[in-house]
Amino acid sequence: MRHDKLKRELDLLLLLTNNRQYTVAELCQRQNISRRNLYYYLNFFRESGFHVNKNGQYYSISRNSPFFTRLFSLIQFTEDEAIVMQRLLETADADNLYIHNLKQKFNRFYDLRILSDTAYHARMSHHVNVLYQAIKQQQMVIIHGYSSPHSNTVSNRLVEPFLFMNNNNDIRCYELATRMNKTFKISRMEDVEAVNAAWLYGDKHRQLYTDLFMFSSEETLPVKLRLGRLSYNLLTEERPDAHRYITPDGDEHWLFEAPVCSYLGIGRFVLGLYEDIEIIGDDGFRSYIRSKIAAMQNHL
Repeated sequence: MRHDKLKRELDLLLLLTNNRQYTVAELCQRQNISRRNLYYYLNFFRESGFHVNKNGQYYSISRNSPFFTRLFSLIQFTEDEAIVMQRLLETADADNLYIHNLKQKFNRFYDLRILSDTAYHARMSHHVNVLYQAIKQQQMVIIHGYSSPHSNTVSNRLVEPFLFMNNNNDIRCYELATRMNKTFKISRMEDVEAVNAAWLYGDKHRQLYTDLFMFSSEETLPVKLRLGRLSYNLLTEERPDAHRYITPDGDEHWLFEAPVCSYLGIGRFVLGLYEDIEIIGDDGFRSYIRSKIAAMQNHL
């Protein structure tokens, strides 16, 4: 019995760390457990140090949790090891399927251009190391000489770094001066200095989510649609990742349920195919579509 419980815990952990979010009902259905047991497992994960995120009715576990940080440090190559592996792969048989697959995996997990550029690599390695230690120790850093194309300025930023993104090319931080979560490009940093000060705003740290329509935000909005064949085909052709949010609903209809970062992308899709789509939820999205229809009528 204990083995069955452990397997269920591990399966739920994998589900929650997948690249999507699930409602309580979806998690219970997929794991064949009651709501009471699900909340028990979620509380167990929290007590074990996992960062359980809740956005509206959707749950997920952050890959920035201490357990995953320790795990990744054990299984990932160091940068020096990655350089050696890259050189070995470049000299291997290019027609070999296994070599081809290994190269693809390296390209997904390592920025080999950075690793092969010694000067650039040294600077980036220093920045990443300081930021990594700051995240690990939950401390602040000063980003010196950050070049921002948006404000066209070069300035110093006091931040709380908490999440690497985009193959360690970007870092998600809470900036104290603006009291906002921001994403900084590590390549635009002149230097990074560790500060002997612990995080003060850990409860305000927010991940950045990107939805199917390439809109990003710190919060997500639930949307549920009933699609006809035309809208189903167009959605899955234009957005192949949509398949994981779709379930059949009879022979000629499909249910699409997903979190979105903005109503703009999904709204354009629904308005363009309104005769083939039924809006099931939520009320916020219904109101958004009604307002768009009213605005269009005023322009006629």
